[in-house]
Amino acid sequence: MIPTPAMRRRSAVTAGALALLTAGAAPGTAAAASRPPAAHAPGTRWVGTWACVPTATPPTATPVLRDQTVRQVVRVSVGGDQVRLRLTNEFGETPLRVGEVRVALRAGSAGTDINPATDRPVTFGGNASVTVPAGAPLLSDPVPLRLPARSDLVVSLHLPDETPVTTLHAFAYQENAVAAGNVTADRGVEATEAPTQWYFLSGVSVRARSRAADAVVALGDSITNGAETEVNANHRWPDLLAERLAHTGVLNLGVAGNRLLHDPNPPEGSGAEDFAAFFGQGALRRFDRDVLAQPGAAHVVVLLGVNDLGHPGTAAPASEAVTAEEVIGAHRQLVARAHAAGLRIHGGTILPFRGDTLGFFSEENEAKRRTVNEWIRTGGEYDSVIDFDAALRDPEDPLRLRPDYDSGDGLHPNDDGMAAMARAVPARLFRPRAGGRG
Repeated sequence: MIPTPAMRRRSAVTAGALALLTAGAAPGTAAAASRPPAAHAPGTRWVGTWACVPTATPPTATPVLRDQTVRQVVRVSVGGDQVRLRLTNEFGETPLRVGEVRVALRAGSAGTDINPATDRPVTFGGNASVTVPAGAPLLSDPVPLRLPARSDLVVSLHLPDETPVTTLHAFAYQENAVAAGNVTADRGVEATEAPTQWYFLSGVSVRARSRAADAVVALGDSITNGAETEVNANHRWPDLLAERLAHTGVLNLGVAGNRLLHDPNPPEGSGAEDFAAFFGQGALRRFDRDVLAQPGAAHVVVLLGVNDLGHPGTAAPASEAVTAEEVIGAHRQLVARAHAAGLRIHGGTILPFRGDTLGFFSEENEAKRRTVNEWIRTGGEYDSVIDFDAALRDPEDPLRLRPDYDSGDGLHPNDDGMAAMARAVPARLFRPRAGGRG
């Protein structure tokens, strides 16, 4: 999905630890000498509880931090007794130096203040500070912290040097905070900026008490990412699904503008050309990182394809348009790669979009959508079908979203539409399997 003006306003710029990392704790720090907690214990299992898609930033919209702390709030899904972070410098061209990282539970249900009793330092190979190589992610040591299911975790990173934020998730629908100096341990911070983006953070996993615990990855575009939902409300459909799944992590790997086959190609004149970097790599390209690398992943729900149809624009040359058969072929690749890794994969039908304000709809694109949806429903290649189309289409005009589920652009569901999407996903699909996938 191409971000609407409202999306752009909200997001305006204001495996163990890798052998490649170079860690540098300050001399004499206790953290440097400490032994990291054990990552595994009998009867436990590491499971992803929160994730986002890291993307590059366009040159005209790259934040820069200078001796500042970025404090970020994430809503986790499944709980556990230890926490592990995944930092990311995957789109950075120079090493990323992080001075200190701390985690804590949020105090209350709003803002970025922490509960001091839950404040914990995060280390990397026992070191309090770390340098993340260019182009790489980095896993932290396990952090002893009892994290309840569906709670808010606050992650504070101090960036001591001048640091361009070259890797981020642009459309978080969550207000975070940037503050001067190293205030990672402070209960509250005085924000100089409140970005609705996540910087240098792409995953949180927990040590779950049950070895049957596993994770569902929601692989999608801006609809899965939560476009047009209320900021700070956690009304994305994967969040709402997580409320129904007691022992299952739900990971939102949706990203605005995302396509199956190709990297972004916003229509000329759409106003989105300058933001194309935020739309992420094509799903076939990012599948290994965003799905297969997730701890405890056992299921994938795919909702992709509308941008493959709509991004070239209805006036684009025929050579730039994709066929329904090409979109189906991409879905088949996702199925094959998930099955090869031992994951179950569930296909979501593409939502209707007649009357959209972004120029996606044409009779030709509608015919392609029907062909793709028919294959998803009847092709028998997905392990199950989640009929988002049937759940959200207007009974009076099935080529449109139901008016009470439409955010106003004819393409993205509103908060009520997100709730309807979550209800359309049968919880029985994700019953934990004993042993699961490591």
